[in-house]
Amino acid sequence: MTDATAHHHLWPGVPYALAAALLFAVVPPLSKLLVATVDPFMTAGLLYLGAGVGLAGLRLVPGALGREGALRRDDLPWLVGAVATGGVIAPVLLMIGLARTSASGGALLLNLEGLATMAIAWIVFRENVDRRLLIGAAAILSGAVLLTWDGGKVSLDSGALLIAGACLAWGIDNNLTRKVSAADPIVLTIVKGCAAGSVNIGIALASGASPPAGPVVLGAMVLGFFGIGSSLVLFILALRHLGTARTGAYFSLAPFIGAAISVAFLGEPVTLRLSIAAAAMAVGLWLHLAERHEHEHVHEPLEHDHLHHHDDHHSHSHDGPVDEPHSHPHRHAAIRHAHVHYPDLHHRHGHTP
Repeated sequence: MTDATAHHHLWPGVPYALAAALLFAVVPPLSKLLVATVDPFMTAGLLYLGAGVGLAGLRLVPGALGREGALRRDDLPWLVGAVATGGVIAPVLLMIGLARTSASGGALLLNLEGLATMAIAWIVFRENVDRRLLIGAAAILSGAVLLTWDGGKVSLDSGALLIAGACLAWGIDNNLTRKVSAADPIVLTIVKGCAAGSVNIGIALASGASPPAGPVVLGAMVLGFFGIGSSLVLFILALRHLGTARTGAYFSLAPFIGAAISVAFLGEPVTLRLSIAAAAMAVGLWLHLAERHEHEHVHEPLEHDHLHHHDDHHSHSHDGPVDEPHSHPHRHAAIRHAHVHYPDLHHRHGHTP
């Protein structure tokens, strides 16, 4: 096995997860501005509808996107659960919560999503989580807590509890989405965005809310396209390569990314608190990047459809020349070998405690 193959576990999953965090980092502060004048259900609906409609429009551009794996009938229960928890319940809880609590308290509590994602992956779905990953996640989350701590206490008022509930719902969503991560992430996001957006806008209109002015609608949908839609596509791709717990841990860097953007583009000062938080998060990131989960393992026979290159796990033949990467239904024969890996699409085996 070549050295490039041995380090394939870091690429491209880690960049996908970090890019997803970067795009999502701008959503909470800008959403707080929106819910000051727009109904929370309407705000959530516009964000997700912008994600779905924007990606649907991109998909209509000839040659803009390659072919990915198709959704299967077995995927539908997982997808419905992900849409309900992550597309309908979580964003509404977040919007209502942001309107009822401080910005610093809201930012702090949003870090619970990473903990919820990892805990559910570890306890419910039995995903392998070793000590290095746990310590790294704790370092990243401690940096995020320090970054948003204002020297006072964050009380568990109704807004805080609502945001905590949103994080739990997104943690469930992330784990359910992992189950369908082999399918086309653009299609998954279009379905989630359009379904969740329509439901929330319908609830807002039924409860008597009025649509906001045209520029506000456009701004919310553009924010949804980049901060929700594009971020979710990258998050799904990361799930495909890293598994849920590790993707959630990398995604927890979003608060720090937002602070870094503020320093670089808004001229905010580099404080001692920011420096210590950056150091803590850098330690956590290093622990994750330095993880080498390697052991002899068995791949059971498997048949699925996803975008892939021909490598050690995809040595099948074709009748004629093909472009890479490409997607088609293919079968994996049983194989036993040892190499560095993450719990990706081909390494979801169990581990002996």
